[in-house]
Amino acid sequence: MNATTPHAPSSVSDEEIARFSALAEQWWNPSGPMRPLHAMNALRIDWASRHLPLRGRTTRRAKILDIGCGAGLASEALAKAGYDVLGLDASANGIAAAREHLATCPLPEHAGPLHYRNGSAEDLVAEGCEFDAVVALEIIEHVTDPAAFMDMLAQLAGPKGTVIVSTMNRTLRSLAVGKIGAEYILRLLPVGTHEWRKFIQPSELGQYARAAGLRMTAIAGMAPGPMGWKETRDLGINYIAAFTKY
Repeated sequence: MNATTPHAPSSVSDEEIARFSALAEQWWNPSGPMRPLHAMNALRIDWASRHLPLRGRTTRRAKILDIGCGAGLASEALAKAGYDVLGLDASANGIAAAREHLATCPLPEHAGPLHYRNGSAEDLVAEGCEFDAVVALEIIEHVTDPAAFMDMLAQLAGPKGTVIVSTMNRTLRSLAVGKIGAEYILRLLPVGTHEWRKFIQPSELGQYARAAGLRMTAIAGMAPGPMGWKETRDLGINYIAAFTKY
């Protein structure tokens, strides 16, 4: 797995890769442009861990693919939870920042192994890679074809594998809060981070999943609160869902 090997990712546009590559050096700053991800990360990982397999087919650690991992915020948390993690991102800058942070702040002894790779989902599908679970957090709203992307997630999950997806619902509230409020008023995110028309309604995500051979097993909303982000039944803005491969 050579990080310098040329690749031609098609699931994420060059524009999106360039936008997040520019943020790579600030990714781990909890007060920087990625602070919403820092704020929600504990909830995302806790929820995902409750729906991920505890181990693989034997007594080994479950192998998890964190696709669109950026600089490794979720990847490190999953490794700390005990999983064998591969963080994949199409941004070379993001992967470089992930590796630098891991070298600077080593994982505790109890953590699972963590590796990073610069590449695309297409690369892994072409190589016939399979994982016990595939995690795609806040990435599907940035891809060029969400239906095809869900199909790739299903291909990368092994038999009866798990897929976890978190994203933003396409509602008037998400336009007001997740786009206009977060980017233009509160400046929680750089302007242009999201395109509201690409937000995905739960019904659409379920449709993409079924077409890919995935069955939804759980879904929950995620909302900020005075004590941090919390799980909620309200799917109106942010939500997270778990799927099992048929």
